[in-house]
Amino acid sequence: MDLPKGAPELDVLQREGVVFLLRKGLDSIAAIEGPDGMEVDLVDDVIAVHPGGALLKLFIDAPALEFAEDAAREVVAELLERTEPLADWEITRCGVDLHPELLQESLDAADGPDAPPADPAERARRHAAAEPSGGTGRVDEAADAEDMRRTLRALATSLRAFPIEAFGHSDDEEERIVSREAAEVAAGALVYAIDLLVDELFTDLAGLEEDGPTVAETDAPFMILDELPPQFGLQYTVLFVRRLTVTAVTMTGRLTQPDFGRPSCLAEELLLKFLVAQAEATADLYELLSDEVETALQVFAEGVSEDMDHEWLYAPVVDGNGNGIGNGTVQDWFIPFDDDERYVHPYAANGDSADEDLD
Repeated sequence: MDLPKGAPELDVLQREGVVFLLRKGLDSIAAIEGPDGMEVDLVDDVIAVHPGGALLKLFIDAPALEFAEDAAREVVAELLERTEPLADWEITRCGVDLHPELLQESLDAADGPDAPPADPAERARRHAAAEPSGGTGRVDEAADAEDMRRTLRALATSLRAFPIEAFGHSDDEEERIVSREAAEVAAGALVYAIDLLVDELFTDLAGLEEDGPTVAETDAPFMILDELPPQFGLQYTVLFVRRLTVTAVTMTGRLTQPDFGRPSCLAEELLLKFLVAQAEATADLYELLSDEVETALQVFAEGVSEDMDHEWLYAPVVDGNGNGIGNGTVQDWFIPFDDDERYVHPYAANGDSADEDLD
């Protein structure tokens, strides 16, 4: 969903307000009436608001994909219509994905002369050769992609800490890995992803405050916390998420300053990983994630990371009974790599588990 054309971008407080309005509206919906009175269940949702609009992911239980897509579009349209501050917003893209397990069942059952070829290249060739159905939608998608391309390239200059050379571009043809355009799209996507990352952390924090006390002790879905190493789930408390959010704000702020330096602690390395993933998802959403853009983001990630120590966090230590346990504590994630040169925000660096009593 996008803001009305010509509307100014949302600031932080406005984005929080949009999350509240969407959450309030969705919480009032239990099911959607589909074709011929068929009931389509709204199982869960994820809301992410950015300066130019919102990404809304609905989990729907429907007998067919077309019913799911029609139901999703209908419920979002009705939600916008009856929420006065959002009434002029536009639904710019609506797609539906089959649950991975159901998709595999469908693929396993597919057979016969009309089944798609197993070779991905052949499937891609057939798809490219197919006549477009509903040309207007394709033109709109192409226009959206071009608008986003221009937006991201303009945002690239905001990443003051890293020139486009950090994304693999060089004026020297022999040293050049990607084109200037690909490097600028990648850099702009990284800037664009900052708001998404911080907003998702605030949303996760609000969810944990409501459903906690820890991630391991709730079945609620999270956007960032669910991507953290799972064996530390009992340590992902409200205080931890506050420290992580403050660290994210501090780190992403340095990206727009002349000197970023290096990641200050393990928490920053993890957040950088999530930021790059969010940038990839943004480019992919608008069909801008070409091989060159993906390579540009990989070059940046490899160049900025201190090392790959954060990946070891995902490998659990096994105790004597064969049970996976966390390696160390999340308190260690906020310890500066070098006390003399690395900066960690005092709120994150001085966190104490005893402070949980204040929540």
